[in-house]
Amino acid sequence: MSQPSDRWRDPGFLDEAHAWISARLAEQGRSVVGAVEQPHVTDWSTVMRVPTDGGVVWFKANDETMRHEAAVTALVAPLSDGRVPTPLASDPRTGWLLLADAGARLRDVIPEERSLERWYDVLEAYARIQVACEDQVDALLAAGLPDRRLPTLPGAYDALLAQLDDLDPRLPDADAIADLCDRLATFGIRETVQHDDLHDGQVFLGAGVHQVLDWGDACVSHPFFTLAVTLEGVIAWGVDDEEGSEDLEPHLAAYLRPYAERYPLTDAELREAARLAMRLGWVCRAINGALPQDPGQTHTRLRMFLDGRP
Repeated sequence: MSQPSDRWRDPGFLDEAHAWISARLAEQGRSVVGAVEQPHVTDWSTVMRVPTDGGVVWFKANDETMRHEAAVTALVAPLSDGRVPTPLASDPRTGWLLLADAGARLRDVIPEERSLERWYDVLEAYARIQVACEDQVDALLAAGLPDRRLPTLPGAYDALLAQLDDLDPRLPDADAIADLCDRLATFGIRETVQHDDLHDGQVFLGAGVHQVLDWGDACVSHPFFTLAVTLEGVIAWGVDDEEGSEDLEPHLAAYLRPYAERYPLTDAELREAARLAMRLGWVCRAINGALPQDPGQTHTRLRMFLDGRP
């Protein structure tokens, strides 16, 4: 039986992708100077390393569920103050994307530096991207970004539970989710682009500043939902992958700084909004990242929601 990932190794796809890469590079006066490698293949995407006479570039293709990444990256990059790389080329029809090499990953730097302090800059810069994109919601949705705004969550949560077996009996009904959404909405923080999978494998250091890549899991939702994965799911585990070993306070403060400038909210109000969002963020992640072939991930995210503070 063929596997979904076989589509990325199909000679027809590879020939077409290589031709597109060469054509886009030629438009910029560049050319391929060596063998194109394919170091990354999953069911939903593939990445190719392309040596050129102007340095290494990277090609990415996504399946239909993440095809929006090319259009969204091109839309967000000009508003990011250099924190999201501008694509060398992109095709919203196919979802193909060509990017300059972004250098070392944060994931590879942290073990050497034995510190998570780089996250302070990443989180503040990322929050500024979200603020800058507040007026782009219609364009983001038109580009194909999933709509996970607060009013959509209760119904989507209900539909998700109906698809799952072995549900945790502690899971509340959709009315409880609606109540949490209503409480979060009272703070008046506008919904915007939300990466939804911001971890140290998505942050790169090659352009002189920390850059955020891989917007395939992004959605339009409450911006603070990011804190679930990034703070609770990643940073809290520290340098040595030990739960609770990192103080989250300075990281949260860095993230909230642009919102303190943007909104007439007290520090206590921002932190209460963050507390609610860190819990609801796992519901958003369970809905937005649900894969029929991997229900275990969805159950894990729902457990994170349950285990958070009420």
